[in-house]
Amino acid sequence: MRKLMKFVACMLVPLFLFPSFRLAEAQGTIPGPSTHAQSAALIDVTSGRILYSKDGDKELRIASLTKIMTAIVAIEHGKLDDKVKVTSSAFAKEGSSLYLKLGEVMTLENMLYGLMLRSGNDAASAIAEHVGGSEEGFVLLMNKKAEQMGLTHSHFMNPHGLDADGHYSTANDLARLTAYALKNPVFKRIVATENKKAPNPNESWEYSWQNKNKMLRLYEGADGVKTGYTKKAFRCLVSSATRDGQQLAAVTLNDGDDWNDHARMLDFGFENFPLVEIAKKEQPVQNTDVVTGRGFIYPLAKSETSSLTKKLILLENRIQEGSEADAKPTDPSFGLAGRIDMQLDGKLVGSIPVYHKGSYIPPEPKTEDSTWGGIADVSSWAAAWRAVLSHLLSP
Repeated sequence: MRKLMKFVACMLVPLFLFPSFRLAEAQGTIPGPSTHAQSAALIDVTSGRILYSKDGDKELRIASLTKIMTAIVAIEHGKLDDKVKVTSSAFAKEGSSLYLKLGEVMTLENMLYGLMLRSGNDAASAIAEHVGGSEEGFVLLMNKKAEQMGLTHSHFMNPHGLDADGHYSTANDLARLTAYALKNPVFKRIVATENKKAPNPNESWEYSWQNKNKMLRLYEGADGVKTGYTKKAFRCLVSSATRDGQQLAAVTLNDGDDWNDHARMLDFGFENFPLVEIAKKEQPVQNTDVVTGRGFIYPLAKSETSSLTKKLILLENRIQEGSEADAKPTDPSFGLAGRIDMQLDGKLVGSIPVYHKGSYIPPEPKTEDSTWGGIADVSSWAAAWRAVLSHLLSP
């Protein structure tokens, strides 16, 4: 029998639904940090919320910040122990370089370290040719990834970021891309590395790369991400830092004082938008027989907390006669009662599932397993929620 679902009960959940949540003392706005950047953005990595933006959708040249996309596409499509060969088109690429020799072979993992720590353009081209079959093929993968992520103000013409017409992005798009990439444990490990040694097959000495990102040494808690510069893009920087379990990422484009500006931006985020625990996993929902299926945290200023509302959406006729026997105890639809939508000033910022008390609650998906597509992915359970709905609505 078909499993018919319909949303029949929508009600605002009082703010006292979750005792751990406190009302704000006052409403108000927070002046953003001053920067010298032509464009800038600050994002909370966990939630994907942009906390500050200065001309954040202005399309600009991005120099080697391009390599953030190069790295994540290579990690997702390649194998770290693959042997990457330096071809004639990758050899002696202009700009910053690892000075790889023609025909030299290096693992993809070590190439990625050279790409992100030393910004090697030769490594970028070698990686692109290996993973994409050609540099042009890899660029197609880069633009497909941008499209999938909803980065509507980004377009790539090459994997290294050398100036080219039609090659651009924005501070907001780069912030979202970085937040996505930092959820990948390989990417996260590489960009946080200050020094890396790699085998050199042609010499008696090893490669030794120091990360060009001085934020790793200048800012407490810094753990990424990428520097960039060309004569047309000027100084570009993406940095990240983690404090008290919260990770932020800052982006500046065309900024002559980027190290200091990034410190101010990160300080601003940590001081004004701490992560607030709004719900705990398996927390009873008042006046109902359901409990939360996972926790929910979100960066909020004190002046915003009273603007956060929660809407409980229950599912009726969840399983029709004859289909309960088909449900397995470990089926994520077993016991699913609905969801709670979190809204800030009327805009959806995340959702969590709710289950009938005593029913099976599936484990939370790993952060790196979550997908990215805007609001639906603000909380990392989104992929599981979509899978549940697909299961329940299927014949």
